[in-house]
Amino acid sequence: DVAEHRDLGTDLDTVPVAIEMGRGRERWRNALRNAFPFVVVGAVWEVLAHLGLFPQRLFPPLETIAATLVRLTANGTLLHHTFDTLVRLIAGFALAAVVGVAIGVAMGRSRRAEDIMLPVISIGAPIPGLAYAPLFLLWFGLGNFSSVLLVAFVSAFPIIYNSWTGVKAVKDIWVRSAQAMGADDRRLFRHVVTPGSLPYILTGLRLGLAQAWRILVAVEMLAAVPWGLGWLIFGAREFLDTDVMLAGIAVIAVIGIALEKLVFQPLEQFTVVRWGIDRKSTRLN
Repeated sequence: DVAEHRDLGTDLDTVPVAIEMGRGRERWRNALRNAFPFVVVGAVWEVLAHLGLFPQRLFPPLETIAATLVRLTANGTLLHHTFDTLVRLIAGFALAAVVGVAIGVAMGRSRRAEDIMLPVISIGAPIPGLAYAPLFLLWFGLGNFSSVLLVAFVSAFPIIYNSWTGVKAVKDIWVRSAQAMGADDRRLFRHVVTPGSLPYILTGLRLGLAQAWRILVAVEMLAAVPWGLGWLIFGAREFLDTDVMLAGIAVIAVIGIALEKLVFQPLEQFTVVRWGIDRKSTRLN
């Protein structure tokens, strides 16, 4: 009996080790799975760059782009451009997030607000964001202020739409159950409407951030700002510095991935996943 208990204890001791090893293998598989597309694209890029189908000045190899990234980072140019772009992006997107979620939730909760705002949103959303740029530059002048307002205006549309859809998609049985248990409007909004609509709101924020990037990079050249990744990319085009253009694009991609991994995914884990709410459970029957 003692020997059996000893063997059983040994087996139990190995369980956490086996679980940890399994998690480690799973992390490695996920890392390799995520890296595989980039490896394939990089290999294809290198093959095309060295085949001579295009001049290397127009289609530089990866080592040239990497050297340009290091050079621009070392002399501080790339950091300055990136900082200015991030300030405009964060300011515009934060304004869009606050206003967009507020309008979307109001439209979902109030029929009168929906009747007033939905036609305006439906007309304004399909218009390309760049079409608004000349108006904003005329109304608010050149520089950072007009850039931030334009980013906020354009990126607010998907946030409004998804917030409105999320509130409308909250199941009626959840609302009636909460009301039957005596929940007032404040508690109903906090404990039922907000968790139920949050997956849609997060999707709207992701789409709004993508819109913010698109319009900001384009408007940084039009708004005559002295620094920014958009200004860097457009300015490099004048001198056929394709490596500088691609370096700026690479920085934008890295920032986008970082925001997704460091902001949206932890927020989703802390709220939607933790509460056990996903989009399937919030659909209307």
